[in-house]
Amino acid sequence: MAEADIDDLIEIIEKEGNIEDIPKVIPMMPVRDVVVFTDMLLPLFVGREKSIKAIEESVEFDRYVFLSVQKDSEMEKPGPSDVYDIGTIARVQKMIKMPDGRIKALVQGISKARLVEFVQKRSFFKVRVEIISDVEPDSLDIEIEALMRNVKENSEKLLALKGEFSGDVGDLLSHIDSPGKLADLVASNLNLKVEDGQAILETTDTVARLTRVNDLLARELDLSTVQAKIQTHVKDEISKNQRDYYLREQVKAIHRELGESDDKLAEIVDFKEKIKKCKLPEECEKEALKQLTRLEQMHFDSSEASVIRTYLDCIVELPWSKTTKDFLDIKKAEEVLEQNHYGLDKAKERILEYLSVRKLNPKKKGQIICFVGPPGVGKTSLGRAIAKAMKRKFHRLSLGGIRDEAEIRGHRRTYIGAMPGRILQGLRQCGTKNPVFMLDEIDKLGNDFRGDPSSALLEVLDPEQNFEFSDHYLNMPFDLSDVLFVLTANMADTIPSALLDRMELIHISGYTRQEKVVIAKQHLLPRKLKDNGLTRRNIQFSPNAMESIVSEYTLEAGLRELERKLDSVCRKIARKIAEGQKGRFAVTCQNLTQYLGPPQYINEMDQEESQVGLATGLAWTEVGGEHLYIETSLFPGKGELQLTGQIGEVMQESARAALTYTKANQEALGIDKEAFDSNDIHIHVPAGAIPKDGPSAGIAIATALVSAFTGKKVNNKVGMTGEISLRGRVLPIGGLKEKALGALRAGINTVIIPEKNKKDLHDIPKSVKSKLTFICVKDVREVLDFALEAE
Repeated sequence: MAEADIDDLIEIIEKEGNIEDIPKVIPMMPVRDVVVFTDMLLPLFVGREKSIKAIEESVEFDRYVFLSVQKDSEMEKPGPSDVYDIGTIARVQKMIKMPDGRIKALVQGISKARLVEFVQKRSFFKVRVEIISDVEPDSLDIEIEALMRNVKENSEKLLALKGEFSGDVGDLLSHIDSPGKLADLVASNLNLKVEDGQAILETTDTVARLTRVNDLLARELDLSTVQAKIQTHVKDEISKNQRDYYLREQVKAIHRELGESDDKLAEIVDFKEKIKKCKLPEECEKEALKQLTRLEQMHFDSSEASVIRTYLDCIVELPWSKTTKDFLDIKKAEEVLEQNHYGLDKAKERILEYLSVRKLNPKKKGQIICFVGPPGVGKTSLGRAIAKAMKRKFHRLSLGGIRDEAEIRGHRRTYIGAMPGRILQGLRQCGTKNPVFMLDEIDKLGNDFRGDPSSALLEVLDPEQNFEFSDHYLNMPFDLSDVLFVLTANMADTIPSALLDRMELIHISGYTRQEKVVIAKQHLLPRKLKDNGLTRRNIQFSPNAMESIVSEYTLEAGLRELERKLDSVCRKIARKIAEGQKGRFAVTCQNLTQYLGPPQYINEMDQEESQVGLATGLAWTEVGGEHLYIETSLFPGKGELQLTGQIGEVMQESARAALTYTKANQEALGIDKEAFDSNDIHIHVPAGAIPKDGPSAGIAIATALVSAFTGKKVNNKVGMTGEISLRGRVLPIGGLKEKALGALRAGINTVIIPEKNKKDLHDIPKSVKSKLTFICVKDVREVLDFALEAE
């Protein structure tokens, strides 16, 4: 309240208004958000059309207007039922018309009144009112005086807290000796809710009204006290921050005077901002800030400061919360896989299954997939295709030859030149915590006195543990559960069993001749043309030329040798063009020797016809399936057995078992008993520089032995694989799919396999099964019936 209005207000309060002159029917104006009390001076801004007309009507006649509060302050056009019945009759002391059409009116509360009826409703409200008189006490007893004194003192305290108390205010309060007038004055200056103000207005008992005002005043005083404390606290905090800022500026000035750089302070601030942006887990952030505090207390150029600085750099550069959004459109993913890889149906099907489960249940812990197969079949490129299909970052880590555990877990910071392990370094390079992480050549891990890397990988590749992977350098847990780990290996035998148990193996056997031709035309040739600066216009392959390259110049499960041959052809044509020759160069079966020389492999097997003592076995190798010749020769001697061709112990045992079976069944096989006593036996496996081992050549050795002793030829179009027992049973073997592909590449059309391997035919492609005849046998007798030619 302004001090200039104090004297006027005292005069108004002391003045007894003549309420008998107030007409019974007066204009009525609804007001919003304010309750007008008796003797209250209040400026009103009037903008509604009906309200403006009501004020104008009031000013034109006797200046009286009835003010009643709206029940809903948001209502623009209130009706008779939307205002309270009890309001205040006010006198319009002054009215000013604003340029925008609104009216500013200064009104003074005269008396409380009850709305009896609405006389007029159309252009503006006109109502019949009834004056309400207050119920005053007969005398001011001690309790009432104490109540009034308490209200006055609390009012002064409240004004003092707000900084509005003055001596004039004290005089004003001391001049009031009526409980009702005191209640109305204090209530008009409190920030009351409409409901509370209306309840006070409707209370006619002045003592009860003052008691209610006293309760509201006490509550307002408590709120103001708490608010003042908060403001004081905030002011103190601001003062402290200003003091700290001033001191820091002084420290900077001192450093500048000493010629020292303030780069250290800038670096500390930069680290704090980066740590905050990283959104580290609570414990990790606490450790990072602890190390930052240590750095702040050290000399800028000390060696320990350099170590901590490098450590903090590692922390803030790791993707603690950065992820890429997975793209899980299964149809699109299938298209991406088909575009990048031909064949490999089983592997692609498993990848699409993983993506489908990921789409339906994003929180499922991912399985570790391991592609096992010979070199050059596309294991690594499959990992890239997965990343491309999911739109994730891709990182490849080659594990071949790694012998130090610190390569996986990192070095402790106490060592000079310590650094994080290769896992965290890879994530640091990717910049996201959910890349496709390929661990290549996991079967070639080593171990020595520096530790066992495969044991360190157990925590990395276990979904139940890797959400808290601990790197020795970082020394705080890092969540690897969002990383999709894809592994590759040429063979599963050398992978440690504990590690093998944590992954799902997907075997990739290799490609058939027809698949190689398609891949060469669709993928390899376009790539080689681009690498050598050629276009489709420069070179043309005849329909059979590509098949000739595949069948006569390559003999592998993968595609690398085929890729090199195509590269050789493109290089020679590039040279011709560079020398100035023009035209489109044709590559045909007839001129293929000009580009690649004579054929390195014949289309059919090395043997042109069936021979005695020469059987064809099938072997599994790291580079795929291959055919294997078993040669047996007899010469005069004492029945001794000689084995050559770098045969391992298991294969040697198979040869002895085959010989024992042949001797034990000589009569049934039609072999003369004296043939064993008068001849030495020499079993040789060609390609003597290559080590060979395994039991699956057992039936091939037995067939070669029986052929040599009986003189019957072994069909050169029949390949066989199976372990032999002393009783002649044919036992199951592994790698049937690879061996079948090797037989097909070698031109074999009939393959003899153990009966118990019949279930494995399901995994062999239909294109392979349509070109091969598989014969399932239980006993060596059955093998001999099919493999030996009749005399």
